[in-house]
Amino acid sequence: MAEITAALVKDLRERTGAGMMDCKKALAETNGDVEAAIDWLRKKGLSKAAKKADRVAADGLVGVASVDRGDGMAAAAVEVNAETDFVARNELFQAAVSEITTLGIDAGDVDALRQAKMASGETVEASLTNLIAKIGENMSLRRVSALSVNAGVVASYVHNAAADGLGKIGVLVALESTGDKAVLAELGRKVAMHVAAGSPAVALAVDVDELSADVIEREKAVFADQARQSGKPEAIIEKMVEGRLRKFYEEVVLLKQVFVFDPDLTVEGAIAAAAKDAGAPIKLTGFVRMVLGEGVERKEEDFAAEVAALGKS
Repeated sequence: MAEITAALVKDLRERTGAGMMDCKKALAETNGDVEAAIDWLRKKGLSKAAKKADRVAADGLVGVASVDRGDGMAAAAVEVNAETDFVARNELFQAAVSEITTLGIDAGDVDALRQAKMASGETVEASLTNLIAKIGENMSLRRVSALSVNAGVVASYVHNAAADGLGKIGVLVALESTGDKAVLAELGRKVAMHVAAGSPAVALAVDVDELSADVIEREKAVFADQARQSGKPEAIIEKMVEGRLRKFYEEVVLLKQVFVFDPDLTVEGAIAAAAKDAGAPIKLTGFVRMVLGEGVERKEEDFAAEVAALGKS
């Protein structure tokens, strides 16, 4: 039997909104498996959140950059972390992140980007090391993600901007089309803003076909257990599960979401409407949503405990 620690209970409570005793019982029933405990709480109707992202717990900047190559367009989103928000406002740090983001368009992955050469001739890794010495805070290149199209646009949007192309949330949206680029750029920016808003939920995939089988089966299992509590026949339960699954798709599949700029349209519908103005079909081929510090835990400092410890030394 796994030990049910206070930290486990706290984590589960923050992710689900369920009561402390319910969280403790859920962990006991699932042998300390947090993901299984989330499902247990959902099946019992005790969880207030199906999927809640980890608390944002890192500072720094997310950068976005794009390049139009004539025969296509490419863009990248990059996250560079620092210890405090103060550094995010530092002009040296901002300039470094902007240059690193531009290099990220062709880098491919984080390891390659670390070895890419800056204008100074130094690698990104060496440049950050020197910047750490100048500014006095630890920094790290955390991730990079790029999108490209052979025809069309890769639109971008930055939320909570600290400078041009730099902020707390960076979004890229790739639209493939031979249509009017001005129409595509406007549509792309609006879809990017929709993705940044995460409304009504953060999209997990462009289309239903992109959702992993594991995610779908997990939702089916939860919906089936919830439906069986109604006591209805299995044939009815099956239809209830199908209905809830459709609702799930409308929440997490980007094309099926209600468009934040027009509640009468889905994102898919908005793209179809824009295609008429663009003069050619439009296909949304990919998107990136990068949130600063997403999934990173920051060590919690207990100032009172530190003072007490100093008094004993």
